[in-house]
Amino acid sequence: MYRKTLTAILAAGLALSSGMLPAEAENHVSNEQSDHAFDNKVIKKIDSENMYQHIEVLSQQPREAGTDGEWQGVQYIKEQFESFGYETEIQPFEFNKGFERGTPSIALNGNDFAGDVHTFTGSVNAEVEAPLVYVGLASAGEVGDEVAGKIALIERGEISFYDKIQNVMDKGAVGVIMFNREGTTGNQFGGIYEGQDIPAVAITREAGLELVDRLATEEVTATVSVEGASYIKGTSHNVIAKKKPHPNKDNGQIVMVGAHHDSVSVGPGANDDASGVAAVLELARVMANTPTDTELRFATYGAEEKGLVGSYNYAYSLSDEEVQNIVGHFQLDMVGSRDAGELIMFTPDGEKNLVTDYGAAAGARVSETVPYGQLGRSDHVPFFERGIPAALFIHAPLEPWYHGPEDTIDKISKEKLQDVGEIVGAAVYQIARPDTPALENANVAPGPVEYDFDDRPL
Repeated sequence: MYRKTLTAILAAGLALSSGMLPAEAENHVSNEQSDHAFDNKVIKKIDSENMYQHIEVLSQQPREAGTDGEWQGVQYIKEQFESFGYETEIQPFEFNKGFERGTPSIALNGNDFAGDVHTFTGSVNAEVEAPLVYVGLASAGEVGDEVAGKIALIERGEISFYDKIQNVMDKGAVGVIMFNREGTTGNQFGGIYEGQDIPAVAITREAGLELVDRLATEEVTATVSVEGASYIKGTSHNVIAKKKPHPNKDNGQIVMVGAHHDSVSVGPGANDDASGVAAVLELARVMANTPTDTELRFATYGAEEKGLVGSYNYAYSLSDEEVQNIVGHFQLDMVGSRDAGELIMFTPDGEKNLVTDYGAAAGARVSETVPYGQLGRSDHVPFFERGIPAALFIHAPLEPWYHGPEDTIDKISKEKLQDVGEIVGAAVYQIARPDTPALENANVAPGPVEYDFDDRPL
């Protein structure tokens, strides 16, 4: 009786303020109450204290991929999933833990180069001799056909190593010498990528500018050699936890929530990404005994900091049937820093998808509508590449101590953890709850909301 009276009072106010008919307003209020009632089945159980405790355990030491610190984190995560009743698996995989740079060298017109030479990470072992040509920053507009069959002298800066090398390779370059950008010293930089099979080395800015001046007055034939370079292999792990729906309710769908558990070598990674792992664990706990018609799959990935290796390994291990059945992947990365910006959902192509639609709608119901933007650089990318709707939930801009030793638990905001947990939890439950089969809106299903693109930097 009380609930019906309250609904009538709220509806009368909405009708007066909005111009709705009384019956329309009462139906709107009733649906809105139902929306929150279903959200509350999840969000009222989410506890930021639990997340904070997970972060405290995980951030006691760095968890760099392939180290004992990471393995201890993996064991802790597995134990937590199993304590909630999930079918849990640790999946090992190999990754490039380091790079042995071998012996790089440069000769100019037959004379050994006097300066220090640094092998690009990933450079192939080869020796090439060819005329040297200066191509500036090696942007697409600067590189012409004159680089064909030659060694490109490139200045570092403005665009990525990948783009610089690819631009000269596309025009037929056979090797790369790159010098440092303005305002920097040394030559310890540079990376080359799979398929870019030419030798590439780095020199100091001073040495590079001397070469630019020399090329202005004479022709130079260079020899670039890399010998004995190779990757050092390591082993990292993914942790995958699954909960099947009731057999009589199973609609074949899967929804995924993920984070990466590895950190950089120099810091304990409280925010990056023990915070994401903590949110994944808390959502898994809350939903362990929640009825669903959808399989819940929670995952933490290793070697994200080494190039998204764990998530690529897992995403490309999925069968075509699994890919078709996964309706969305929610990626949580750096979701707890008190000093980062506001929450945003990033997609690799900058387009809305099912995950951002449900995330924005959940945000509107729980706290405030979340905007979306465009960014790769995290474990949502491999799933997107396989055609699975995916988005990264993160606070941006990032905190000042990102990837540093000061990424410690004292910088974590419980309020931000709670907010992200509630938003993602409500969104995931909206997909998985039994009264929304196959993502079709039922009578109590929240409708879509308007949400905007935000081009803020990370």
